[in-house]
Amino acid sequence: MVICNTRFRIFQSLGYMSRHNLDCWHQKEYIGLGAAAHSYTDGVRYSNISNIKQYIECYEKNKQEDSIIIHEKQDKTSMAKEFILLALRTLDGCNKNDFYAKFNYDLEKGFKNEIEKLKKEGLIENTQSCIKLTNKGLDLANLVWEEFV
Repeated sequence: MVICNTRFRIFQSLGYMSRHNLDCWHQKEYIGLGAAAHSYTDGVRYSNISNIKQYIECYEKNKQEDSIIIHEKQDKTSMAKEFILLALRTLDGCNKNDFYAKFNYDLEKGFKNEIEKLKKEGLIENTQSCIKLTNKGLDLANLVWEEFV
């Protein structure tokens, strides 16, 4: 894991960042088209069936709902935890104003225990505008993310 985090830090610091990954990490919605394609809308992750023949038959019979497999339906709390976890995958961390704008509650109040624990362990830095991984936290990121799963 350390190797992956180190490699990611190097690429991110050089400006080599995947737009797709960043969009996913910011919980942006996307729709996949075609057999086996994946989508994320309104807090729901789903995919289309992978059998192309069945996929086409569903559309020909106007039964598109039969071609969809629901993988996850998030509630507000799970979306908020995921938002933090994914934001902490970036060097910028989790912006408190962005969190408030999306969830309408204060990040520090909602996750006070987790933030205090991680800060005490030296894994995150808690600034006025964001929480982000420290150098130690970058190397032990899985321990940080576990707090928000």
